[in-house]
Amino acid sequence: MMLLETVPTLAIVWYMLIVVLWLGFFFLEGFDFGVGMLLPILGGNNDKKRRVLINTIGPVWDGNEVWLLTAGGAMFAAFPGWYASLFSALYLPLLLMLVGLILRGVAFEYRAKRPEAKWRAMMDWFIIIGSFLPTLVLGVGFANFVIGLPNDGLLFNGTFFGLFGPFALLGGVMLLALFLTHGATFITLKTHGLIHDNARKLVRTFGWVSVALVTGFVVLQNIFWPATSNFGDFTIAAWVAGILAIVALAASVTMTGRDREGWGFILGGVAILALFSGIFLRMYGNLGFAQDAGVAVTEHLNIITAASSPTTLTIMTWAAIIFVPIVIAYQSWSYWVFRRRIGTKNIPDDVEAVA
Repeated sequence: MMLLETVPTLAIVWYMLIVVLWLGFFFLEGFDFGVGMLLPILGGNNDKKRRVLINTIGPVWDGNEVWLLTAGGAMFAAFPGWYASLFSALYLPLLLMLVGLILRGVAFEYRAKRPEAKWRAMMDWFIIIGSFLPTLVLGVGFANFVIGLPNDGLLFNGTFFGLFGPFALLGGVMLLALFLTHGATFITLKTHGLIHDNARKLVRTFGWVSVALVTGFVVLQNIFWPATSNFGDFTIAAWVAGILAIVALAASVTMTGRDREGWGFILGGVAILALFSGIFLRMYGNLGFAQDAGVAVTEHLNIITAASSPTTLTIMTWAAIIFVPIVIAYQSWSYWVFRRRIGTKNIPDDVEAVA
């Protein structure tokens, strides 16, 4: 049996760094996608309300997506075998995700370029679709990582429609609900007036649906796909992470309903971090691929066979030590600059919305 301590140290370090990048993406882009999907619900057909919602994430949406790009780049450089298998074999789901991100980016940049109502409505739908598609794909994808993607030697041997099993669909619906709740909580934190009140009401009702879906996802994954592999037994840690996600999300809904949206947002973020930490615990070593206990570890795609050379990982480590703190500091400063609440009274009638 391959044990934890036999894995090269730098491979472990870079797996952990990639996990941190993915967690940062889910925490930040989670509310970002949630706000986008809430445009027709909290904004209705009122252009001012929609502009308020868009402006809550306007200064930060592109910075949030940097975490995804960095995570993908780190996977490519540190684990080229992992990157090649996922980005080639899962081409269609990732294409859907990319289309969504492109539509979203175009909408944010061009919505305010023309004043016609039809133009803005079309851009708004780009934002809605561009927030919905990536969320659904990520939910389905990470649920499949829990199950374990089919692994034929060092290659993925699954099919596109084989990705949409019952548990995978639950993962997609669960993540949509979780991001919607996270986005509504963020809106309560960033707005005042009627939009704030409606967002809080949404969290107080729909938030419990999210809690139920997360609970079902956590229980099923820990019962049917325990976090054990040739690389270690993380069963207890996975249960702890899942329970923490459920409790934190329930506390977030409660706090937001009591007008403690600051704590609500933090706890909602903790729920997302805990939930995906449990998933990445399962992926450790196996990288989300199924492993046959009767086959040698070196004949399957995993953290050892997919890793780059020690020299490459060493150079990357020094680059990360220098640049990652700079990126975090800059993004933190951006959030501090745009920390104030806004409402429809802050949106003049004669000024076009700027995303």
